[in-house]
Amino acid sequence: MAIPEHAAGEIVHAAGVADDESLERGRIPGADAADVLGVQQVPIVHTLSAAILLVQYAAAMDRPHPPRRAIIVHCGAWAIPSEEKEAHRAGCLAAVTAGWKVLEEGGKAIDAVRMAIRTMEDDTNLNAGAGSVLTRGGHVELDAGLMNGTTLDCGGVAAIQNRKNPIDAAAVILESKYVIMSGLGGMQYLDEHGVPSVDPESLIEPRERERLQRALERDPADGLDFGSAGVSVPPDTVGAVAVDHIGRMAAGASTGGICGKPPGRMGDTPIPGAGYYADDLSAGAACTGWGEPLLRMGLARRAVDLAREHNAMDATWLVMKEFEERFGGRGGVILLARDGSIGFSYNTPSMATAYMDEELQVPFVGGIAAD
Repeated sequence: MAIPEHAAGEIVHAAGVADDESLERGRIPGADAADVLGVQQVPIVHTLSAAILLVQYAAAMDRPHPPRRAIIVHCGAWAIPSEEKEAHRAGCLAAVTAGWKVLEEGGKAIDAVRMAIRTMEDDTNLNAGAGSVLTRGGHVELDAGLMNGTTLDCGGVAAIQNRKNPIDAAAVILESKYVIMSGLGGMQYLDEHGVPSVDPESLIEPRERERLQRALERDPADGLDFGSAGVSVPPDTVGAVAVDHIGRMAAGASTGGICGKPPGRMGDTPIPGAGYYADDLSAGAACTGWGEPLLRMGLARRAVDLAREHNAMDATWLVMKEFEERFGGRGGVILLARDGSIGFSYNTPSMATAYMDEELQVPFVGGIAAD
């Protein structure tokens, strides 16, 4: 498993993530009850009181740490062309800043995630919303999903052609009795529920027409084989996870998919448990990469489950190890635990990532391979 060192190093250094072992060390192994209680000698008549205090101390140590506001975003995993690296760095920074502003002002985690993803969808340098990659037929087809970690409500859209901000469409589905809406029927449903539409042509960047042409020249049948090692394609998918001041969690993702994909193809992004997942009792995660194996594994839910037993960084590393070993998958995942501690891992050349919490003075941005 070739997880780049920077995927597990930079972020720990920048954010000072605490692991379970370090929390365990807070129990002062080897110290007796008197040492822990700050008492040199405990008279026999006070033994019962000391025992009660020790039980109370131990119980306090086992309580979850109070939540701290935090948000992490990614701009997609794979190979970022040299000429687009600075734009991806700036896109990550803008997104995490926008989401953090919501949290800093006392807003909800789900609104912070939505704002961060909308910011990335508005950035034509990223593969979400305007500027996304094209299908084999030369159209933009967008997928997005959003999940509330408190209620476990979720909503997603797939193969949507005429919405600039599919994360807003996903938010409408989240508030409905449905979970996924797709294609022409989905677009009609969004029309009926007041989600603004745009001219599909306005979503297309000339850069992507050229990219599609190169993809079809390589493989006229299916465009680029996204899973092939060494294939240089733009990062897919953007995502965000947040926890707010009272511990509410949310996660979401948005994408234009794979360059040269067949019309109607849907990957992991709109599917809860595969592309994103959030649960206030554990963690939130958002994935990026080769969608088909991400779907088969249910990687986002798996990462959240691992975070119940491991610290955030270890959970992301373990889930990516399993993803590669069992499915041959390539991509990445970001994760926030319920206490605001973070993790991210990827096995692609880059995964532009940014993070902000109450302990940082400025956002951390990283995950972009040097030329």
